[in-house]
Amino acid sequence: MKHVGILGGTFDPPHIGHLIVAEEVRVALELDEVWLMPSSEPPHKQTAAANGEQRVKMAKNAIIGNHYFKVNTIEMSRSGKSYTYDTIKLLMDEHPDISFYFIIGADMVEYLPHWKQIDELMEMIQFVGVKRKGFRLESDYPIIEIDIPLIDISSTDVKKRLASGRSIKYLVPESVETFIKENHLYEER
Repeated sequence: MKHVGILGGTFDPPHIGHLIVAEEVRVALELDEVWLMPSSEPPHKQTAAANGEQRVKMAKNAIIGNHYFKVNTIEMSRSGKSYTYDTIKLLMDEHPDISFYFIIGADMVEYLPHWKQIDELMEMIQFVGVKRKGFRLESDYPIIEIDIPLIDISSTDVKKRLASGRSIKYLVPESVETFIKENHLYEER
């Protein structure tokens, strides 16, 4: 049985905080791979600034050099709100030989009781919670907790920096920064 971590998100844009989380969980749980899974339309967030194709390309650029990381686009092919339950059901049908670990930040752990069909999801996959500044990692659900270095970076902050002409060097992989600049993403309009 293969063990795969899933790190979902808008990746608008992906930053080194995402990569640190993925790598720390992969190593701690001895996972075979971690899949970054850009969401089409997450139910708990506003619409992404970059389009889906651009976010997938940035995610692929971000994982260059780590053969344990893959990008899975299953959520991009669906329209409407993107619920984890529906995604996991599809993944389990497509990959019955894989045991999935769904990686979420402490902010999402607090929100778990509101997830679509959370009780069924808990039977289908193992949730992995990682710390996030300003949030406690407490839940009545059986979640594996992984300590990671607290890096206070967010996609929102990266976009604000870009909009105001400030540097994002070292906040995102160089390949992502190059893609952003070549495509004039997140510039002040």
